[in-house]
Formats: sequence, C-alpha cells, structure tokens
Amino acid sequence: MIQPDFFYIIFAILFGAIVGSFLNVVILRLPLEGSSVVFPASHCPKCMTPLSWYENIPVISYLVQLGKCRHCKTSVSIQYPVVELLMALLAAAIVHTFGLTIATAGYFVFAAALVVIIFIDIHHQIIPDVISLPGIVVGFLFSLINPHVNWLDSLIGIGAGGGVLYLVALFYYLVRKQDGMGGGDIKLLAMLGAFLGWQSLPFIIFVSSLSGSIIGIASLALQKKDSHTRIPFGPFLSLAAFVYLFFGKQILFYFNLYLQGQWP
Repeated sequence: MIQPDFFYIIFAILFGAIVGSFLNVVILRLPLEGSSVVFPASHCPKCMTPLSWYENIPVISYLVQLGKCRHCKTSVSIQYPVVELLMALLAAAIVHTFGLTIATAGYFVFAAALVVIIFIDIHHQIIPDVISLPGIVVGFLFSLINPHVNWLDSLIGIGAGGGVLYLVALFYYLVRKQDGMGGGDIKLLAMLGAFLGWQSLPFIIFVSSLSGSIIGIASLALQKKDSHTRIPFGPFLSLAAFVYLFFGKQILFYFNLYLQGQWP
C-alpha cells in the first residue's frame, strides 16, 4: 500500500515546481526598475509573444520545446528549468523534514526567498531590500509560532547576524579603504538569523566564508581576473543556510561534542 507521505511528497514536488516557475519571473523582473512581477503575463523575452498555458508547464515545456521559444526559436535559458527543479526538490525536502506543520509553510517561503536572492545576486550582484528587509520581519514573526526557533533566538539572530557582517565590513573598509562587502549581505545574514536563530550563524558564516574563498580564488585563477573583482557572497550564505535548515540538529550535536572534548 502506498503511504500518505508519498502523496504529500509528490504534491510538494508539483507545487514547488509551479512556484519555481513564478520565481523565474521574479528573478527576471524584480531587478528592473518599474517592472511588475504580475503584469504582463509570461512571454518570450526576445519576441515578446505571450506564452500559452502548455508552454508554461514547469520543466516539461522546456524539454518538449528543446529549450527554444516555440515562436521565434530563440534559446531559452537553462536557468528556467533549474529554478523549477530546485524549488520542487526544496519543497519535497521541507515536507520530508518538517511534515505537514506550520514550520513547513514558513520554511517554504524562506526557501523561495533564498532561491530568488541566489540568482539575482549571481546576475546583478545585488540582494534586493524588498526581499531581505521584509524577510527579517517575517522571520521574527514566524518565530512566534515556529516550534523550532523561539522569538528570543530569532531576535538575537537578527542582531548578531547583521552586526557580525557589519563589523567585518567596517574592519575591511578601515584596513583596505574600500568596500569589501555589500550592505545586502549584512541584511541577508540578519534575515537568516531571524528564520534559523542565532545558533545557525557560526556554521553559516564559517561554511559560506570557506566555500566563497575557495570558489573565489579558483574563479580568479581560471578567469585571470584581478583581486578587485567582486564575487557575490549571497549565494554562499544562502546555500550554507539550506544545509543548516536540513541538518541543523546534526550540526549542533557534533559541535557540542567538539566543545565537550568528546569528538571521536
């Protein structure tokens, strides 16, 4: 017999893919001043032809049309199915981890916001305040009903998250006399602290800094760019937050073992 959990996961995958399709619109239009994420309806960005419903089926339409616009035959970015698949997998992982609870709803919104932030920061090297600032407030309000993070941990996470990166950015500026970290990263870490609590911050900062440094150095070496080239930090913060979201209990367990000198 098929278990009910199986149907929940399938529904989560389908719903996540649909939301991912909308997130593609947000990623494309949000950075454009004066653009609406609702109007006009989905259309080809090249020939501007409105898309029919069967051209808008997440992932499937991309595969059926071989990654091209049905009207002008212009190649469609692989980002579209990637975002849809990513949200489908995240939705399934959230339902599997938290079940059908209020935490699932809150963390689904959290995940969707991070996906948008990742791709906008990659393309434009900005983290929109319209996501991060409301995200801080929503994260704190969510903590009032979230069984996994209480309001005090969330509040400390906001202050510590924003404060730590602000001090790092200030220190870098005083030493190098130039900005080394954008204000968007500071607000993003405050948002992560709001949703995940202050306990998540050491892991997020360590993992994102380590992975960002490795990728940054490799990128500079391969592309032969100078040391002033800015590497977007938002994706590394967001990916570290996803790891903590799904494996936070295990991370804290082994960290406490380490602090107690019981690491095997």
